[in-house]
Amino acid sequence: MKNAFILFCFILVNFSFAQKKQDFTLNSPNGKIQVKIVVNDKISWTITHENDVILAPSEMSMTLDENQILGKNAVVLNSKKESVNAYFETPLYKKKTVKDQYNKLTINFKNDFSIEFRVFDDGAAYRFITKKKKDITVNSEEVVLNFDQDYNTLMPYVRDLRNPKDPFISSFESHYENKKISEFSKDTLAFLPFLIDYKNHKKAVFLEANLEDYPGLFVTNNQSKSGFESRFSKYPLQETNGGFNNLNKLITERADYLVKTKGTRTFPWRAIVIAENDSALANNDMVQKLSDPSKIKDISWIKPGKVAWDWWNDWNIYNVDFKAGINTQTYKYYIDFASKNKVEYVVLDEGWSVETDIMKHNPNVDLEALIAYAKERNVGIILWASWMAIHNKTEAVFNNYAKLGVQGFKVDFIDRDDAKMVNSVYDIAQKAANHKLIIDFHGMYKPTGIQRTYPNILNFEGVKGLENNKWTPNDDVPLYDTTIPFIRMMAGPMDYTPGAMRNAIKSEFKPSHSNPMSQGTRCHQLALYTVFEAPLQMMADSPTAFMKEQESTDFISKVPTTFDETIALNGEVGKFVTIARKKANIWYLGSITNWDSRDITIDFSFLEKGKKFQAEIFSDGLNADKAATDYKKEIITVDSSTKLKYRLANGGGLAMIIK
Repeated sequence: MKNAFILFCFILVNFSFAQKKQDFTLNSPNGKIQVKIVVNDKISWTITHENDVILAPSEMSMTLDENQILGKNAVVLNSKKESVNAYFETPLYKKKTVKDQYNKLTINFKNDFSIEFRVFDDGAAYRFITKKKKDITVNSEEVVLNFDQDYNTLMPYVRDLRNPKDPFISSFESHYENKKISEFSKDTLAFLPFLIDYKNHKKAVFLEANLEDYPGLFVTNNQSKSGFESRFSKYPLQETNGGFNNLNKLITERADYLVKTKGTRTFPWRAIVIAENDSALANNDMVQKLSDPSKIKDISWIKPGKVAWDWWNDWNIYNVDFKAGINTQTYKYYIDFASKNKVEYVVLDEGWSVETDIMKHNPNVDLEALIAYAKERNVGIILWASWMAIHNKTEAVFNNYAKLGVQGFKVDFIDRDDAKMVNSVYDIAQKAANHKLIIDFHGMYKPTGIQRTYPNILNFEGVKGLENNKWTPNDDVPLYDTTIPFIRMMAGPMDYTPGAMRNAIKSEFKPSHSNPMSQGTRCHQLALYTVFEAPLQMMADSPTAFMKEQESTDFISKVPTTFDETIALNGEVGKFVTIARKKANIWYLGSITNWDSRDITIDFSFLEKGKKFQAEIFSDGLNADKAATDYKKEIITVDSSTKLKYRLANGGGLAMIIK
């Protein structure tokens, strides 16, 4: 009898253990990606692509108030698998429609929470879901990324010396450091997206999506040096004015939690995009697929386009009979230039108002007269403002300037992505939409899908754009330009602000405040208008510079800012990229290289078969290696069987319009 009792206990213990540990498997529709989820004392997932380990077992959990840890000793109630194969329209994007095909697993746990996994042909993602009746406090979230080898990374570290005591205050403008996982700089943070190189041509980019009422994700090295773990900025309790010209809010006290939020909600997606070739990264829709649909029912009033911009060129127009500067005559000149060249907008950057109170105007700028003058010439006016000035009286500002006829705002110096700031960004987007105002978030954290939810947000910075050329002579800009299409641009549009007409080779480049130049060739700049996604795209140079280079200006003015179709033709991260985009019946093609000259072949097989096309082509001139402004323009006939070879100069480019 005693032996039977011992045997019964043994069986009971093992039965309990078997109940505790559960495994789940979810494959991509094409079968190449497999996600294995293990529910034991902790919850972890592992990702493989064919026979390659993309992500080694990596834990996930959320800690709520009263020390509730969602993911520790979790008890599975049930699970459900689904398959989705759908399309959705994306009218202000790089393509008309996005294919949304994935396999889905939802695991429901005791304690009123679930984890949803989705596996696509190009990656995988998960998110926590809570179904609690009362509001909750999220104290922390555990996001772990482990790897089976010491791979190379391209990692954007947080480097912002304006507030060294708080690493979470950041402009989100960093070059990518090429280091092994084990070489992650100690005691530092990096932000998303970042890339892992698996040495077999496969690469993965790590993203987050649908960030709402929650702080953004940073990573740091974990103790094992085999991967990364999450860090989040705590909720701000006390703030003070500070930073550049006191236009930021600096945090003087933070809470011991991330956010107080609704008990029933979904949380941000933790996503991994996997590519067998680099070019696939340059045309990816993961963030779009994981974000909420538009909350704006009628978007017919939202007009993408290009913007004549004043700040980068220091209002430097000349051969005129007035003193150029922040004044009415100068802006009328910008408006005339925009109207003549079919540029949709002019932005009035800093100086048109009192920076801390944008309800008060600079007396030298007759804003109402400029709005009327622009309207007569079919040009819209966009106003620059600091986030703080908008945040202080959002409704009053938007109501006032919408009634005056302003088309939108460029909101600058956000420089944070804690939950309080994220909520402010959503609030600004909604209130702007209520007044039919478009938004360009400059000085902004990387986009995470809000551009689908609020399509009146046409652009985001969170990128080290052309404006940095004015003071960073040691930056390798062509290297960066050929890296961000594969990493940063996967998160969403980029307010990079291209359009320099003074172009320089590496040895000739120097910073200049009033006559700024770009690194690389003229054709490199022209190509950026197709390569870089930006529904609201700046023309950074002055009207004087553009009019002196009218042939280049005419080309830029013809390139749209949203498209019906996108194809990444070729490319290698940090080396070169070629992208073709279609609008109506016209194709636009851009190709850029780093500081290495190279020969590339353009295969026109993406064109409709059986038809002839006229290609207007701007290619690097024979002497572009010494004179970066040198280019060759030609118009030729091509068809789907055409293959053409081009030599891209050092820091060079190639730009085409094919119709």
